[in-house]
Amino acid sequence: MQNLTKGDPRTYAFIGAAFEVHKQLGCGFSEPVYQEALAIEFSLRGIPFKREARIPILYKGVCLDTFFKPDFLCHDTVVIELKTLVRMTG
Repeated sequence: MQNLTKGDPRTYAFIGAAFEVHKQLGCGFSEPVYQEALAIEFSLRGIPFKREARIPILYKGVCLDTFFKPDFLCHDTVVIELKTLVRMTG
């Protein structure tokens, strides 16, 4: 992982926060649990974020009525989506 995040401290901070949440909670919870915990961890680490920010979607110049609402929008530019698995598949 060090090579993936070496040049980008933001990426390192996001991944570190996610690993801390997993270390504290372990596996088995639903996405909302991890989302709430990650929001706390982002706050503790001073990572600016918005939860489920409404991002407009344009299709051929027309603004759709539907918005994109990612789990987190960090630093106003980085989208983070959480996904949980019951178990890994081979």
